[in-house]
Amino acid sequence: MSSPSKRREMDLMKLMMSDYKVETINDGMQEFYVDFHGPKDSPYQGGVWRVKVELPHAYPYKSPSIGFVNKIYHPNIDEMSGAVCLDVINQTWSPMFDLVNVFEVFLPQLLLYPNPSDPLNGEAAALMMRDRTAYDQRVKEYCEKYAKPEDAGAAPEEKSSDEELTEDEYASSDDAVAGEADP
Repeated sequence: MSSPSKRREMDLMKLMMSDYKVETINDGMQEFYVDFHGPKDSPYQGGVWRVKVELPHAYPYKSPSIGFVNKIYHPNIDEMSGAVCLDVINQTWSPMFDLVNVFEVFLPQLLLYPNPSDPLNGEAAALMMRDRTAYDQRVKEYCEKYAKPEDAGAAPEEKSSDEELTEDEYASSDDAVAGEADP
């Protein structure tokens, strides 16, 4: 039987060989960042999120801790902390799963099939149930603002005042401000 540290090393190498951009923290294998691309045919398509992964000492017997670093609009992801509410990671994790499963199956499934009845982001859940078109539009706005491929993991930059907004950007910034005031 292989040790948990050997398994951690193997899983991390497998993830890196699966074309994911992985950046380790402190030269260790306990914590690292992975660039995660939104699934095709979803409002998240085209977005890239930096996901922080922390592996507990008991991994793979204990599930990894997963959190989105840049903002994402989703009923099951806390907008401020990036924490993910996902049963397969939080409750039903099994040593049969590995890191590639997390990024190729679990997270894409979460984004494709949100569960508004178990929300971490109540506003996103309510909007999704009330108006799916408006929800999808908000998701796309967040992708555009916080999940551009070239700045995954970087702090979002505000437009400088000398850059002109297009009519659509101006309208959506007004909508976003108006939307924030609503209860």
